[in-house]
Amino acid sequence: MKRHVILSMSVLAMTAFLTVPATAQELSPGLVSAMQRDLGMTESQAQQRIRQEAEIRKIETSAEQAAGKAFGGSWFDPEKGRLVVGVTDDKAAAAVRATGAEVARVSRTAAELDAAQSRIDGVAKTTKAPDAVHSWHPDPKSGSVVVTVGAETPDVEAFLAEARKAGPVTVRKNAAQPKTYAAGTVGGDPYYVPVSGGYVRCSIGFSVHGGFVTAGHCAGTGANTQGWDWSAQGQFAGSSFPGNDYAFVRTGNGWWTVPVVLGWGAVSDVLVRGQWEAPVGSSICRSGSTTHWRCGQVLAKNETVNYGNGQLVHQLIKTSACAQGGDSGGSFVTGDQAQGMTSGGWGDCNSGGETWFQPLTEVLNAYGLRLHTG
Repeated sequence: MKRHVILSMSVLAMTAFLTVPATAQELSPGLVSAMQRDLGMTESQAQQRIRQEAEIRKIETSAEQAAGKAFGGSWFDPEKGRLVVGVTDDKAAAAVRATGAEVARVSRTAAELDAAQSRIDGVAKTTKAPDAVHSWHPDPKSGSVVVTVGAETPDVEAFLAEARKAGPVTVRKNAAQPKTYAAGTVGGDPYYVPVSGGYVRCSIGFSVHGGFVTAGHCAGTGANTQGWDWSAQGQFAGSSFPGNDYAFVRTGNGWWTVPVVLGWGAVSDVLVRGQWEAPVGSSICRSGSTTHWRCGQVLAKNETVNYGNGQLVHQLIKTSACAQGGDSGGSFVTGDQAQGMTSGGWGDCNSGGETWFQPLTEVLNAYGLRLHTG
């Protein structure tokens, strides 16, 4: 039987990594170098950031619970190195501070902003959002839903007028049009989907028991996959796009799963230990078959992205990590915690840009999957 590794092209590299203690992995020289390159940090700043984010992971849930109904969102403050929790009622501040988090007064609760986001999603469905309306997400700091547009055309203005009826809106401009990151054939990369006249190449996200998760736009349910060595690998057992951007590939043909994300030589292959969701402001890194290992920061959550032609995807997370064609479906991680799978973005890794990913929890729940952790 073939002994293929789904998330690593080298069994020896994976085995070597599994012997590395978690503390050494968290401060991997390769990880620090990648953060220096992509986030403009010094070595000591990158090491400090990794430690700070490990600390906020311990308190985030209790801080949100302490805020109760006054919870107005949370984010990481890089200047202070602290988790900040927004509250709409000063009475909740003391309880939040007792957890170790900072407190900021905000104008609306997270529930109110999420409700406004959902209403704008409804506007987009009934009126069909123009392609020049790129995305929208709730922003706790401004107490509004931030809508990103490429141009102020009459149809965009009409959409914004309806959006403002649904809730508080802040408009930002960005000429770059979002796109998904599937690509044509390139030899030696993680997996391929045969299509008429060739192949689509995408990247594996995370091992789950029975296969792996990836992006839904890479293929529909029933499509067959071939691995990085072109051998038969598996089949899309479920796929959702647009609306969502996730899929589950059930593997066979001798392929087996390991809880590892490729570091591509930039860092040691990352052993996945859990799936804690990093707050806005945190550092985050992604692995993909084209641009390999890239890092950035979490910029926004619960963002609706318009990929054009009515293809809306909801509840994505936006980052400043770059990506390019073929990276679709690839892994996003913070430390050793799985975050989600690459969906799309704008720009590239030469000129910069932004990338969205599909959070992991939704696909696990949709198909009753269990993340393979180490």
